[in-house]
Amino acid sequence: MSRLLRATALMVLVAACGSSNNTAPRNLDDACSIVSQRPNYLRAMRSTERRWGVPVHVQMATIYQESKFVSNARTPHRYALGVIPMGRQSSAYGYSQALDATWDEYRQNTGHRRAQRDDIDDATDFMGWYMSQSTEDLGISRSDARNQYLAYHEGRTGYTRGSYRNKAWLLRVAGEVSQRAETYNRQLLSCGR
Repeated sequence: MSRLLRATALMVLVAACGSSNNTAPRNLDDACSIVSQRPNYLRAMRSTERRWGVPVHVQMATIYQESKFVSNARTPHRYALGVIPMGRQSSAYGYSQALDATWDEYRQNTGHRRAQRDDIDDATDFMGWYMSQSTEDLGISRSDARNQYLAYHEGRTGYTRGSYRNKAWLLRVAGEVSQRAETYNRQLLSCGR
């Protein structure tokens, strides 16, 4: 019996040490507070900015909109007749809410095969890769948070077709992403980040 108890205690300890922090930082309206609480976020975003040219504030505003900085964020479940679970709305997962197929494309194209969507370094690198391609393919400036978000949400093909034009709610959200990016930029400049 004591072996079982020791084994159980060891398993609990290992599980506790291996668990990740899936909670969002406090005060998501303050970029300085976010990077003060999670300096690894700023390091990851700066690395992405150097590699792909996507500004930190554009990345932050997109992550806020997609996952509210929750590493293991998922889309809600769908229900038939209001009670029968039918699976999730999409395969979107992690900080960047990347879909399975797009994430696989990123890993293949960048050679980053072990990348994980719930890792901030990988998630921001993915966003930089995706937005950089939107710049190359669609001519959207890397600092244009509104249009980068529209292309991110709808996919580049959907953006090209203008699928967002008939979605008033999405146009409103894209405007909010743009405003948040401007706010985050001002805040980061004011706190010397």
